[in-house]
Amino acid sequence: MFHVFHYLRGVAIGGVFEDKVLIFGLLQALPLHSEVLYSEPEKLICTLFKLVEKSASRHCKTWQCPMDATTSGSTSPIQYHNIVDQTLSLITPFQQTCQSLQRHCFGTSTPGEFPLAANPSLLLHMLTSCHLDPEDLANLEATCSFFRQPANFAPDHELSISELAALDMCRERAIIKPMSLEERELLKHRCGGSWKLVLKFLLAGEFCSQRKKSQVVAGPGHSVAVTSRGAVYTFGANSLGQLGHGTLESEWKPRLVRSLQGIRIIQAEVGAGRTMLISDTGRVYAFGKDSFGEADYMTDWSKVVTTPKEVESLKDIFVVQAAIGNFFTAVLSREGRVYTFSWGSDARLGHHTQQNDVEPHQLKGPLENIPVVQISAGHCYLLALAYEPNGMSVYSVGCGLGGKLGHGSRMDEKYPRLIEQFQALNLQPKMISAGTWHAAVLGRDGRVCTWGWGRHGCLGHGDEDFVVTPKVVEALSMIKVVHIAAGDYTTFVVSEDGDIYSFGSSLSLNLGHDVEGDGQVVNVQNVVLPKLVTTLKCGKERVTRISVTNSIFWNSHTFVLTDAGNVYAFGAGDKGQLGIQLEEQQTERVIPERIDIDLS
Repeated sequence: MFHVFHYLRGVAIGGVFEDKVLIFGLLQALPLHSEVLYSEPEKLICTLFKLVEKSASRHCKTWQCPMDATTSGSTSPIQYHNIVDQTLSLITPFQQTCQSLQRHCFGTSTPGEFPLAANPSLLLHMLTSCHLDPEDLANLEATCSFFRQPANFAPDHELSISELAALDMCRERAIIKPMSLEERELLKHRCGGSWKLVLKFLLAGEFCSQRKKSQVVAGPGHSVAVTSRGAVYTFGANSLGQLGHGTLESEWKPRLVRSLQGIRIIQAEVGAGRTMLISDTGRVYAFGKDSFGEADYMTDWSKVVTTPKEVESLKDIFVVQAAIGNFFTAVLSREGRVYTFSWGSDARLGHHTQQNDVEPHQLKGPLENIPVVQISAGHCYLLALAYEPNGMSVYSVGCGLGGKLGHGSRMDEKYPRLIEQFQALNLQPKMISAGTWHAAVLGRDGRVCTWGWGRHGCLGHGDEDFVVTPKVVEALSMIKVVHIAAGDYTTFVVSEDGDIYSFGSSLSLNLGHDVEGDGQVVNVQNVVLPKLVTTLKCGKERVTRISVTNSIFWNSHTFVLTDAGNVYAFGAGDKGQLGIQLEEQQTERVIPERIDIDLS
């Protein structure tokens, strides 16, 4: 055991951090007279190095946090430039080039006379503004006592600087701001008793649902696009008012839903004849078929809503996500609780209700006490990505036909049940996607698992067999995947490099294959192994998200969203759901085409 200051100062002067000048300021935060001991040098160096990289553009200016005025021993603002030369006793003539770096952070005092511990809010500001991951904050606490001792700051004087940084980053989120202190403490307890764990929970949900980021949803017969500013465009079939424009006329051209002016939408979900939107304040708006069940043949044509209408029964729940499956709808609250509507008359979802029930019922069973970060619905079943301090887990409930629940059988489950196979595969789930008859999971390491009914090769295992437990797609073993999307016997994945791979049914030409150089359709057939999509030409844009139709009642279409906010569409377009005007007698688009809409 040795003093972390001496260790890291020697490493920094030796050139490991080169021009990372802020490292000296961080080192000065560790006072020489304190009992700061260090047992895992590599872990702390890695975390501090990451912090330095993120702070490089911020350090050369004067800054003082208002909190310093209330801190004992507060000092004047720190100037990071125009400082008289100093000489470190540890610097040899060979290391003189490092002196200029050290001057940026030591001020006019000699080393050791200006510890940031006397002004810790500067360090708190750096930890917060650099948006370190919860794991990094935990590493700081685990390896250095300075970062885990009480910081004596409001609102909780017992919290460490790392915990305060996590709390500040949590309070920046729109879903946390309106919470009372009591509600925040309950969420903290629900997530494991630490603000770092709460932050981890929030970040996981943001990754899965892409809150506050643009998105486009390929629904059955109609589509919804949400811009990064929360505006909503709809297009496609409109026989039940599901476009929200106050009419029943279908439209192929994306049209702004003007009645939502002043409301920022962060998430959309689309079912057969129905659209649901979620605002940044947790409100839910629905239009189209006035029912929480999806199946078209159950529709009461006399009950339609042609403009967005707030769901009254959800006003007391702050909703962050919705999922529409056949015969039922599910919503996820900001606290990670799952509520369902309809299709519960025989306790298929753990409660007894009528098919036309409009009241939400919390999903019973183990998920009552485990927060959920994402939900995904397929044909009569629901997947839930649950958050636990030691890692994510996946639960499934509903109809087990085809083995899509992942428990090794084709039996139904009335209550959410943990899918245990991921532990055997040593895979930590990061994202879930429930297709119509099959499911996919993305792991933190970039691996992809699929299971369920493998018809048309939608599982990517090279055959069309049933798979009743999650199985790694070996054909993707050399590719790090960052996004997945499962539909009606189709699966898409996006690689770290922005490449798209697809497999499954080509009946609607929505896989992006089966064309020659001139765009002519050739030899339409199923794709039983992941295949690179080469028809998409989007220049230097990077693909970030995929959306594919997930319903047995409509032909499928696919959307590709890029980092530039552009959307490319292909597949079935007979109802205008592609957002592209097709030629006469044309019902499908084979080659991806850019939609005239900017989501950035």
